Amino acid sequence: MSTRLYDPHPAPHTHTAACVTPAGADWLASASRFPRSVQALWSDNPTACLVLPCGSAFDVISAPTLFGRRMLDRLWSAGPGSGPVAAQRGRLLVFAAPGTAQRLPALLGWEEWAGRGEDLPPLLCHGVGDAVTVPALCPPGESEPSPPPTRWLVAPAARHPWLPGPDVLLWACVRASRTGRADSAQNGAPVPVRAPGLPLLTPG
Repeated sequence: MSTRLYDPHPAPHTHTAACVTPAGADWLASASRFPRSVQALWSDNPTACLVLPCGSAFDVISAPTLFGRRMLDRLWSAGPGSGPVAAQRGRLLVFAAPGTAQRLPALLGWEEWAGRGEDLPPLLCHGVGDAVTVPALCPPGESEPSPPPTRWLVAPAARHPWLPGPDVLLWACVRASRTGRADSAQNGAPVPVRAPGLPLLTPG
């Protein structure tokens, strides 16, 4: 039986995308070899950021904020949505299905990106053997002068949340790249020409 970190039936105003539910906290803790220890740490200090290993419950794909937001926009507006997402010091952390960190770089490598990196910013793929800093269960109170550098944008809300896999994230990267080129064209910046990529994953 897991330790509940706070009231499992909080007031309605606390049900926000920025707060982790008890079920979501259970899922995060399951990434550790010692989930009860993680639960105990959060029980003592629910505002603490903890370092958790990747590769079992989740992988994490880290993207620069602007490109990451474009990815999320495509996932939410034209794709299947996203799993948990966090902001961390100028980057977005997209929680993905285990194994994604190993497969996504190869899929991205098969795509033909024009401009040699101008379209695709550096993505950091965290999988087996890596660890990430997980935001606190809830953000600080309104009295804080600014948002914390590490915080949830879409907090875990389920014991087994849906997580995007490598194919879905490749699709999102392709769409985000096209959005970036369209924005550059509207602003009068030169737009590199992209050669055809994988037919299955190139949106029409």
